[in-house]
This record gives sequence, structure tokens and C-alpha cells, in this order.
Amino acid sequence: MATTSEEPVDARVRRRLRELRTERGLTLQEVAERASIDISTLSRLEAGKRRLALDHIPALSAALGVSADELLASSLPQDPRVRMQPLTRDGLTMWPLTHRGPAAGLHAFKMDLSAERCTPPDVLPVHEGYDWLYVLDGSLRLLLGEEDLTIKPGEAVEFTTWTPHWFGAVDGPVELIAILGTQGERLHLHS
Repeated sequence: MATTSEEPVDARVRRRLRELRTERGLTLQEVAERASIDISTLSRLEAGKRRLALDHIPALSAALGVSADELLASSLPQDPRVRMQPLTRDGLTMWPLTHRGPAAGLHAFKMDLSAERCTPPDVLPVHEGYDWLYVLDGSLRLLLGEEDLTIKPGEAVEFTTWTPHWFGAVDGPVELIAILGTQGERLHLHS
């Protein structure tokens, strides 16, 4: 939606609030808790069913990790190129291939697994969501519940992440493309 200078401030803030929350993959509940406001208040603010008060701005800005100016600003047309830095943790390097946009909370990554990522944890993680992996090069070991699978180049797997799972390298590095939900992204990079 294109914005104009005639857009009322309250409408712009409501739109920016939804945009920023969605970009960050946050739920209404998460933002409401961070801002110390009731979830129904936040929902009504976003929907325009409650007037935005000036005292909401600092708490909402902090909850979204932006300045008040960024929350009040008109959004600029976004450069379509994805230029985010790779993220590395536990032998796994992830290059974001999507912006944090409204893709139903799904994000695409190119992943490289080092040869050293070959030992699964004692307890396989479980979390909300769904993962999709496509192997480009190397052999991927996927532990999925009781199954121990080897995924070769050109093969794809998809699975619910409510099933205990882990993936690593078999006899050398692995290159793959992954589509993850926000919970999977957090697990692989921040836990």
C-alpha cells in the first residue's frame, strides 16, 4: 500500500505497528507483554478501534526494538534485495534469503553445515512449526523421531517440528536451502 503525506498520524502508526510486528515475527501477545499493555488494547489499537495515546508510543517502540521516530515515520519503499549478514552458531551458518515480511511467518535461508556438525544433542529439540529442507551439496543426516535418515543432493524433506528432530553433516560439509517458521529460526540461531 502506497503512503502519502496526507495519511493521518494515527493511521500511519497503526499500519507501522502491524508492519513492524509482522516483520519481526512477533505475535500480539509478545508485543503486548513487552509493552506492558493488555493484548486486547493492542489488538484494538492495531484495528483502529481504540485511539492511540501518546503514552503508548514509547512502550510500543521499545517492545518492537525501534525508536519512536521509526514507529511514527512513513515506511519507505523497500529495496527488494535481501542484504542481511549471515548468522553462525554450532557449525551452522545461515544466510537469510527473505526479508522479515508477511510470508505467514516463514523465512528462507541458505545454510552451510560444517563437517564438525555431526553429533546430535542428547535430547532432540521439539517446537511449534514446520521445516522444509532441500540439500544442494553433501549428505545431510536427519534425526526425526526414531528415524535416522541420510538426505542426498536433490532431495527435499518436510516435517512437523513437533517431532523431535536434529540435522547435521555426514562425511563433510553440507549446503542446503531451508524454509523455517519463526520458532525454528529462533531454535537454530538463539537457543
